[in-house]
Amino acid sequence: MNPEHLAIILTSVQQGELSVDGALQRLRHFPSQDVGCAQIDHHRQLRQGMPEMIFGAGKTVGQITTIMTAMAERGSNVLVTRLDPEKAESLQPAFPDAAFNAEARCLTLEQKTPEERGKGTILIVSAGTSDMPVAAEAIVTARFLGNRVEQIVDVGVAGIHRLLARSEQLAAAAVIIVVAGMEGALPSVVGGLVDKPVIAVPTSVGYGASFGGIAALLGMLNSCASGVTVVNIDNGFGAACAASLINRV
Repeated sequence: MNPEHLAIILTSVQQGELSVDGALQRLRHFPSQDVGCAQIDHHRQLRQGMPEMIFGAGKTVGQITTIMTAMAERGSNVLVTRLDPEKAESLQPAFPDAAFNAEARCLTLEQKTPEERGKGTILIVSAGTSDMPVAAEAIVTARFLGNRVEQIVDVGVAGIHRLLARSEQLAAAAVIIVVAGMEGALPSVVGGLVDKPVIAVPTSVGYGASFGGIAALLGMLNSCASGVTVVNIDNGFGAACAASLINRV
């Protein structure tokens, strides 16, 4: 349930096109719906500005199917993150119109074109090619939430001239998500170049002493560039959600 859906129901009641009982029937699962394996938060779009989305890891195909079906029946677009290719293939017969992005490990079911709610462009910058799956998750999520998205790839600090050559694109963005592994230095560099919010995403990419992304996380948390915000390791989804809220201001 988003503000547009609720407005349509209330307007229909006001104009006599829908009875009170009919409106109550449409709102019977408002604000949440118990589907057995989950309590679907249909109120989230109204309350938080972002719809319920599905974390696919740890859920069975049957559970995901149940949740997606309940959301799709209400006309909602659906995003499933952290989805294995095998599960995505198993879901395809039930949702033939769904699209699976293997790099991002995200499945999207768009029943209507996402409303463009962002006021500017979210720019997603990745340090190395190995960081691109996390960047891809951020891209899919940001677009699903109605943002214009651009991407810059492979501009890590080992060849800083590659980043400096994109200074105009950096300056034009409303929000910048910077994805990096190894020592996680790129967000500090970007944060020192722009006057825009920078959201840093540490990745688990790196050699042994990177400790699965902890080195990058600590490096970003200790950034000397003022205003750099950090999300959890490999959390492209969370970065995109935060960037989307910023981009609406």
